[in-house]
Amino acid sequence: MVEKNRTFLFPGQGTQYQGMALDFLAAGSAGVRELFVLASKSMGRNMEALLRDSDAETLRRSDIAQPAVTLANLAAAAFLGERGIRPAACAGHSLGEYAAMVSAGVISPEDCFTLVRERGAAMQHAADRIREAGTGTVPGMAAVMGLPPERVETLIAEWIAGGLEGLYAANFNSPRQVVISGTAEALAAARERFKEAGAKRVLPLAVAGPFHSPLMAEAAEAFAPVLEEVHFKDPAIPLFSNVSGKRVFSGIEVKELALRQITGTVRWTSEEDAILALGTGAVLETGPGRVLQGLWKDRGSEIPCYAAGTVKDIEELV
Repeated sequence: MVEKNRTFLFPGQGTQYQGMALDFLAAGSAGVRELFVLASKSMGRNMEALLRDSDAETLRRSDIAQPAVTLANLAAAAFLGERGIRPAACAGHSLGEYAAMVSAGVISPEDCFTLVRERGAAMQHAADRIREAGTGTVPGMAAVMGLPPERVETLIAEWIAGGLEGLYAANFNSPRQVVISGTAEALAAARERFKEAGAKRVLPLAVAGPFHSPLMAEAAEAFAPVLEEVHFKDPAIPLFSNVSGKRVFSGIEVKELALRQITGTVRWTSEEDAILALGTGAVLETGPGRVLQGLWKDRGSEIPCYAAGTVKDIEELV
């Protein structure tokens, strides 16, 4: 079994896939079954059927993807817990921060599903409005591979000064990957420019909007009153913030940062630094995909990061 001093990392939107988390249900987990019931009640639809039957385009929508990925994240954590693997600390990448809040005892699963439902709906609505106001093409995000973060920032600043509009650095994911956010027109222009500047690849992400940018201000405004209605407790275990890249200590701070996160940059590399400074013994990617494993590997840490998003992954850990 992996070291007791474990940190759970929860992935965010873009990692979703058809059928995710259904293996936990098939394994007969009571905790996972309860989460599916709670999520289905919150969404007003059968989440088991949604995950089984929805195609990639449906799952890409923020109002679907955010509750679905959160359910998969929490299901993985519940399945781990039933096998005696619990976190000593936790963090989440973008949307994944909500599952981390649950694991840290800040919010209840019920409140979590309410929040991600409304957050996803607000962000989808904002993205739709941007699309309708433009040429009809969908705004979004792309990963710039092979350029240092500071170089990406410098290039964006130069292009904006030269007249390019609607492009932002959204996620500082690793020393070799920065995610950009913007309108479809800005992303198309940036794709060619980054390649000319030496980027190895510029990959579109399976998300429905220009997240973690000022273009999401409307979504933040719509989400604020929903967030205000939920009580946030102080974290029972170390919890880290995307906005600050540091550990957060109070429920008040977590709530404030949760709102700022919608339009703010994800400082994932800084979070990884803070997690390592805490002295973690192992890291588990607790949810669908292996994106966070790749980002962790990019930093060259000797601390291992294990996949823990399926029954097979977790059986191998145990």
